[in-house]
Amino acid sequence: MATDTALRRLIDLPGVADLEYQALLKPRYAEPENRAEFPEIDEVSRANFGITLDEAEDVDLPAGWDKIDRKPDRDQVAAFEAAGWDVTDKRRPLRMLGQFKLQLWLAIRGVAGQLPFQAPPDDWKADESDPFRSSLAQDAAAFLRDRRKR
Repeated sequence: MATDTALRRLIDLPGVADLEYQALLKPRYAEPENRAEFPEIDEVSRANFGITLDEAEDVDLPAGWDKIDRKPDRDQVAAFEAAGWDVTDKRRPLRMLGQFKLQLWLAIRGVAGQLPFQAPPDDWKADESDPFRSSLAQDAAAFLRDRRKR
């Protein structure tokens, strides 16, 4: 399922690097059972995935769910890479992975939540048939035309 494009990095999502740093200073951040003490974890989760870990744990998993989220973090790294995500820092699973892995798996598989928005790469070029591009180009041309009439 991975593509030729670069992997999306969990640590690059808004707020995740800050939490990873906090977990380095205070390892209790990384322990899912302590998340109630740190409401910023839920804020980051909701902002990035649309759901918190508590909400993700309440989701009815579809039949045939392979329980990938319960495997050791090191075993999940390759599975996340196959799904297009890098969940490591310096080739080690993120300390905060336990706080986000279920939400990420649910979003990747379309069960619950959502994947964070990803802007197209800098070298992305839409072809002329792309309705967004043509609409945007038309709006820009109309704006410039109307502005010159003033």
